[in-house]
Amino acid sequence: MATTPPNNSTRPTKAFGQGNPELARYAEELFTPVDAVLEKFHRRSKEAGLPDIQVGPMDGRHLEVLSRMIRPRRAVEIGTLGGYSALCIARGMEKGGVLHSFEKSEVHAKVAEANMREAKEIGAHQIDFHIHVGSAIEMLPSISDLAPFDLVFVDADKPGYPGYLEWAVQHLRSGGVVIGDNTFAWGEVHLSHTKSGNDQLMVGSLDKFNREVAKHPQLRGTMIPTAEGLTVAVKL
Repeated sequence: MATTPPNNSTRPTKAFGQGNPELARYAEELFTPVDAVLEKFHRRSKEAGLPDIQVGPMDGRHLEVLSRMIRPRRAVEIGTLGGYSALCIARGMEKGGVLHSFEKSEVHAKVAEANMREAKEIGAHQIDFHIHVGSAIEMLPSISDLAPFDLVFVDADKPGYPGYLEWAVQHLRSGGVVIGDNTFAWGEVHLSHTKSGNDQLMVGSLDKFNREVAKHPQLRGTMIPTAEGLTVAVKL
């Protein structure tokens, strides 16, 4: 139930997403989501010339916590870049579990593989990491026979999101979870009807992903109001 804000303020205290940089700073300072291993992942990716678009610090922590809640043995990551999000997911997986990551860029995939191999050697995770290089939508059928999966994380090409969601629903176990990153579409997902051209393709695809999660009879979903938006759904 709603409570009276401090200092008799009438400002709503339970709005969906605060958008307050001071609160963001507070959370990051409190939970310190980036440790030495993740910082090394970030640094190695930057040195290799990868774009600085891995999940944000708190988003990475969200992934780890969600993974620890699910305790997946079989997980899929669609879009890994330098492996930052892969490590966050891996830390919550059962020992000996398997994470299949898909990455279109061979350069990115090599960095992710090196990062994850080194992290395993120092005990930062205890799972088997398999990276698949190429178009995810074309390569996902190659692991379909390994289903059902416990967790599917989507953070790849935005026009592909609806197709990735369809695959995830078909191959998750009951109680399995699908997570989509960037689902606020840079703060414009609610404006998809005003877009045109490539902007419409990008923003419209994320809007479609969210709408399909919301209405899908096999899913129960929500959105975590991170800066980029994190859509999370469990398969019923």
